[in-house]
Amino acid sequence: MHHIDDLITIFDQLFSTQYNTRLVKGDDEPIYIPANASCGYHQVVFAHGFYASALHEIAHWLVAGTKRRTLEDYGYWYCPDGRDKAKQLEFENVEVKPQAIEWALSVAAGFDFNVSVDNLNGEQTCRFRFQRRVHEQVMALLEGGFNTRTEQLLHVLSDFYKTPWPLSQAQFSWHCPKELLDAV
Repeated sequence: MHHIDDLITIFDQLFSTQYNTRLVKGDDEPIYIPANASCGYHQVVFAHGFYASALHEIAHWLVAGTKRRTLEDYGYWYCPDGRDKAKQLEFENVEVKPQAIEWALSVAAGFDFNVSVDNLNGEQTCRFRFQRRVHEQVMALLEGGFNTRTEQLLHVLSDFYKTPWPLSQAQFSWHCPKELLDAV
């Protein structure tokens, strides 16, 4: 049901002309590469053909403003897997909004969403605390509105996958497991 070629086509039809940006299946780590002498268009490169990776990388592109879209990886630092607790918390602070948008894209596409703390070999933080923050951000975006590009893509995904439109808070139910409430 969720074919990566469909997502590539949808993204490219929406954004390749106006934003000179294409969604590209990568072989390795995801990255955003602005247009340069080697390639005349901006590339949102996602990992290994994974649908979830594509949604995540699209979310980063949707968050990035005009200036950041001229910089490789939007000018953000990336500290790889194996982060200590302080670096992990920094990472999570940067990831809250993109993952909230990724969740919305996933719901519009009828695709399962899981938050990613992306630190398998590092110091662990509370995944549920992070998920709560992402959920709160989704609720704020639903109430306050998404930017134009995000709204366009959400609507097209919803239409393509025949999911309820407009998105509603009821589509994002999440509750911290009762036994972990004290931990978060």
